[in-house]
Amino acid sequence: MNKVNVALLGLGTVGQGVVKILQNNKNQWVKRCNAEIEIKKVLVKDTHKEREVKLPPGVITSDWQEIVNDPEIKVIIELMGGIEPARTYILEALKHGKNIVTANKDLLAEHGEEVFTTCQEAVRELYFEASVGGGIPIINPLKQGLLANNIEKVMGIVNGTTNYILTKMSSEGKTFAEALKEAQELGYAEADPTADVEGLDAARKLAILASIAFHTRVKLQDVYVEGITKISPEDLAYAQKLGYTIKLLGIGSSQDNQIEVRVHPVLIPLHHPLANVNDSFNAIFVQGDAVGETMFYGRGAGQLPTASSVVGDLIAIIKDLNTKSTGHSACSCYETKKIKPMGEVKTKYFLRLHVLDQPGVLASIASVFGKHGVSLASVVQKGCFQDVAELVVITHQVKEKDIQDSLEIIKELPITKEIVSLIRVEGME
Repeated sequence: MNKVNVALLGLGTVGQGVVKILQNNKNQWVKRCNAEIEIKKVLVKDTHKEREVKLPPGVITSDWQEIVNDPEIKVIIELMGGIEPARTYILEALKHGKNIVTANKDLLAEHGEEVFTTCQEAVRELYFEASVGGGIPIINPLKQGLLANNIEKVMGIVNGTTNYILTKMSSEGKTFAEALKEAQELGYAEADPTADVEGLDAARKLAILASIAFHTRVKLQDVYVEGITKISPEDLAYAQKLGYTIKLLGIGSSQDNQIEVRVHPVLIPLHHPLANVNDSFNAIFVQGDAVGETMFYGRGAGQLPTASSVVGDLIAIIKDLNTKSTGHSACSCYETKKIKPMGEVKTKYFLRLHVLDQPGVLASIASVFGKHGVSLASVVQKGCFQDVAELVVITHQVKEKDIQDSLEIIKELPITKEIVSLIRVEGME
């Protein structure tokens, strides 16, 4: 029976989850991958810190080179997160003949090309299922199970923190601040929630998904990003009345050798599958030319769900080692597609304005929209407070540039008090 020595870089929440799974199901690995898995080394900053999991003496180390230079270690599982020193450790490990499992979305979204080029040159494997959907299988389905398809669209809720916040705002009428505080108290949100609520976490995940789905390199800086901090309970209430809910979505689409990659709040119809994904759950909707519409749903984070994906990748690599096969995780970015500028993206819009409550106001606003090719699908007007009315507009499909140019003029009109909300609308075909 083969024995495969592995090492972990990092023993935080997910790292301890990996250890738990490997320890609790130790007898199963022999049957599932024809090998005994042994954790030989674990890299930590503080070797004296008390941890939930127990490891044999001599396993814990603070010297990363002790791991990279050990010829007996065949697989390294990187769970440190962040760009550095994870980037340096992974590149050196690949050059020393190690295979890699990582959950590091930051590194792959910003330095994926460098990492995969090094991996290919080293003729090693690098698996990263946990980098996007936590416990949701999505990377392998895109790379293998849906390979017969030209993927037309990838759209999903890929950040549990923002989904929890929006769910509480919608179902309980909480403000953004109230819902965020609750998410932090429950451990769904970090003390500094910026990466989540400003959409950066979702953008990194979308960059990875789009790179795989559309076979072209997409980096974080290619993704248009807008967070949820400006969404109000009033926006959600209006959406509900109009037959929608609001979600923070990562949206990637491919057409005519161009791709769109954007993260922002979206009004989505209540009958759409993503509309019913609530609390901290994630879901990724994939549309292919052969398979049609599919959706992957589950826990997008958490200790054991994420560790489940990590250990799944580890088993896949061990099977590769057993059969002496390579190339299963090779980079699939063999095309070069243009990223469509956000100004050229076409979608529909939900717009909420405060205007003077007097005759001719709607005609003046409609005139500005008309001159920029913005067609209105519906308009709701009601009194807001003294002498001020609230207009709620949903447009037909229009270019981003045209709606933004219109609003630049409208906000300067003497009849306009405030442009309160502008939210894009999806799924209204």
